[in-house]
Amino acid sequence: MVNLGDIFPDFEADSSVGPINFHKAIEGSWAILFSHPADYTPVCTTELGRVVKLMPEFKKRNCKVFALSCDDAESHRGWSKDVLNYCGEKGDFPYPIIADEKRNLAVQLGMVDPDEKDKSGLPLTCRAVFVIGPDKRLKLSILYPATTGRNFDEILRVLDSLQLTAEKKVATPVDWKAGGECMVLPSISSEDAKKMFPKHKVLEVPSGKSYLRMTPQPE
Repeated sequence: MVNLGDIFPDFEADSSVGPINFHKAIEGSWAILFSHPADYTPVCTTELGRVVKLMPEFKKRNCKVFALSCDDAESHRGWSKDVLNYCGEKGDFPYPIIADEKRNLAVQLGMVDPDEKDKSGLPLTCRAVFVIGPDKRLKLSILYPATTGRNFDEILRVLDSLQLTAEKKVATPVDWKAGGECMVLPSISSEDAKKMFPKHKVLEVPSGKSYLRMTPQPE
């Protein structure tokens, strides 16, 4: 299991586009690694298709995308054609699908779903999402069961928040979207907040404490 802030493990694996060294492949960029129980399965096909459609948004955020499934690379290449057909796209598949037939990565990264097994009785991977920063450290992880498809609009929203808060001394409140109001960090003093965020406002609460400080999103 990888904890937030840990260097994400480097690995070499086969994929739909050939062998991959993960750290070399993500050098200088953000990255998302998302796993799937198996190829040629319905929910996974809808998810990969949605990511195909969203690739311009990920590229805009300097974020590389990698899928992973417990099947071999040849199976991935065949499945990717179904995915493109499903989402109405043509040409080359726009991101790699990593092969993990022996479940080595699934076990190492804590992605095994104990309730989902293949025809041989081997456990499948759950729907994990890992967001890795340019420093190769884990910034976010989410685990979904095999029966629940992910919302990739939410993953883009989270990526926006991670990239903003990595550069600016703000936090993002509930349901925040890019361009919305942010919150001044509690670690910033009132005097410093006036200098750093001259347009911020303090919300009044019954306790009288000045901890809810809203500010326009920093440029």
